[in-house]
Amino acid sequence: MSSDRLMRIHGAEFQAMAERVLRVTELTSRLNVLPFDDEAGRAALFEQILGRPLSRRVTIYPPFYTDHGLHLDLAERVFINQNCTFLDYAGIRLGERVMVGPRATFITVGHPVDPEERRGWLSGGPIDVAENVWIGAGATILPGVSIGRDAVVAAGAVVTDDVPAASLVTGRKATVRRRW
Repeated sequence: MSSDRLMRIHGAEFQAMAERVLRVTELTSRLNVLPFDDEAGRAALFEQILGRPLSRRVTIYPPFYTDHGLHLDLAERVFINQNCTFLDYAGIRLGERVMVGPRATFITVGHPVDPEERRGWLSGGPIDVAENVWIGAGATILPGVSIGRDAVVAAGAVVTDDVPAASLVTGRKATVRRRW
């Protein structure tokens, strides 16, 4: 799903996605209760979740959550701390040496703002995180965002727009933009 496209909630594409979400939720629930030293068990579950083996050079500390898994691309030497969520249906790419703090959330799909369209459609866009980026604890990255090489997203930041390379972004204040 691209950022300029909507998906009808009652359509075949949504039904296929919903079935995958149920399967991956079952797999991640099993992953998150395994003993941490059960490397073979974790590897087998990650292969089912991602649709391919997880590189030995990627570190993920459970609990770990994803809703789809097949569109999560993790480069070498990625580090993901505990309790992170990746809603990856529209695609998430983490470049080499990306570090993700605990409780970070990546969301690639959402709903239109218009109340009449909200229950009938999903919208979304991929998230692209370049090399050597640090995502702080509790940060939220929203659909369609690109984060440039060497950038830092501060703890608790809510990222709604692209982040330039070699920059620091902070903040999470909600602001009323319009009323209906």
